Amino acid sequence: MGSKAVKLDDTTYDRLKALGEARKRSPHWLMKEAIRQFLEREEEAEHIRRDTLERWARFAATSEAVSHEVVEAWLETWGTDREGKCPVP
Repeated sequence: MGSKAVKLDDTTYDRLKALGEARKRSPHWLMKEAIRQFLEREEEAEHIRRDTLERWARFAATSEAVSHEVVEAWLETWGTDREGKCPVP
């Protein structure tokens, strides 16, 4: 497992150290956790962005869409015994 150094200014490190003491965690643990959470959030955002662009390209190429009314009617069935499958164009 590789390791790289993160350079922090003194003020940021002092804040990190104080928070670590309050949480009974090391500054290193807090940095790793913050980076892990950041990566998960940003990777999910990137996935959503790519998915949105793919859907837009498909719509632009075909003009196929599901109307608001059809989606709304489908959503009204959620949680009932008549819940249907997601409508597709």
